[in-house]
Amino acid sequence: MLEVCVDSVESAVAARAGGADRLELCAALVIGGISPTTALYGAVRRRVDLPIRAMVRPRFGDFLYTDAEKEIMLAEAREWCTLGVEGVVTGALTPDGRLDVPFLRDFAEAAGGLRRTLHRAFDLCADPFAALEDAIALGFDTILTSGQQSSCRKGAALIAALRRRAAERIEILVGAGVDAAAVRDLRPVTGCTAFHMSGKVTLESGMVFRREGVPMGLPGLDEYSVWRTDAERVRAAHTAVSAGLPFTSCTS
Repeated sequence: MLEVCVDSVESAVAARAGGADRLELCAALVIGGISPTTALYGAVRRRVDLPIRAMVRPRFGDFLYTDAEKEIMLAEAREWCTLGVEGVVTGALTPDGRLDVPFLRDFAEAAGGLRRTLHRAFDLCADPFAALEDAIALGFDTILTSGQQSSCRKGAALIAALRRRAAERIEILVGAGVDAAAVRDLRPVTGCTAFHMSGKVTLESGMVFRREGVPMGLPGLDEYSVWRTDAERVRAAHTAVSAGLPFTSCTS
């Protein structure tokens, strides 16, 4: 299974053309992704017939949320229940690096029958194996992880250990730095068959007049660059995911 994370209609269409099996829909992917608007979902849904999981994340930054932020997240979960998404993607932590189990239990109730992915808040947990068991108990069906490293390649050993510990009770979805080469390398090492990527390329803005030195967002971001999913990158990764590669034996 290849999931592609997109934050625009154009990227969703490219992901579909490249053979994506599912979309994760967010906004502002350049800052790691936050909740998309329902208008964006509607525009994507009219053009793409893939299953869609919507991000529920109220802001950039850590995953320690205030009561007001949690209220917003619960409201978003209830709203997504009415709109036809296949699932939602979220996560929340306590100050000491554990999953915020009471809130995530409330979130599960708000999300009703939607499928749920625990996003890379998991990678900031103090104990990944305790978080794995909590996620299973909370009814998540997927954990998106890089093995608590900056890229899936660096986290391959933990990803493999998590898959073994999960014992098919929950899907381990490999993310961060996924491309065709990473899929080919990590499938036999980890035994995982589900991968998550953005397949992004940076495009030049169409603006002719440019007011330089007036940043509109985070320092260092180029205001005249646009991120888009590239269909060919998705197609190459999908081919690698679909290939019948033999798995090496993973022993504890």
